[in-house]
Amino acid sequence: MTTTSTPTRPSAAAELIADFVSTGGRLTDRADLARFLRDHRLVTEGAIPITLADLDEAITLRDGIRAFLDASDTPDPEVLGRAQKVLDGLRVTVRLEPTEQAESPLAPAVVDEVRRGLARIAGAWAAVLATGEWCRMRR
Repeated sequence: MTTTSTPTRPSAAAELIADFVSTGGRLTDRADLARFLRDHRLVTEGAIPITLADLDEAITLRDGIRAFLDASDTPDPEVLGRAQKVLDGLRVTVRLEPTEQAESPLAPAVVDEVRRGLARIAGAWAAVLATGEWCRMRR
């Protein structure tokens, strides 16, 4: 008797992380970051003041997650360390009653729009780690 496994659809958190790490050359300036955050509904509509430091943090976080997920290579500890520093600087809180469309029970605890968007990515990453879904995302 042959058994087949049914492929499971990635969670919303995993889809967000997959999109984030695959931005590659599409995350080269502040406009690209604003577009990504808006397209994924991580920030509200309207003008988003994005600094070069914000862009650098987003790229650093993306590169760290990408390095972690790259199964073909041992991640550079410096790349992971820089990404961890970004995560350590993001303030999140736990939702008492998470909404259905939330990628994670973690919610941003910051006012700045860009940092809220990055905190939502951090929440999605936490959900992917907690469920073990990151194992299926390894490249």
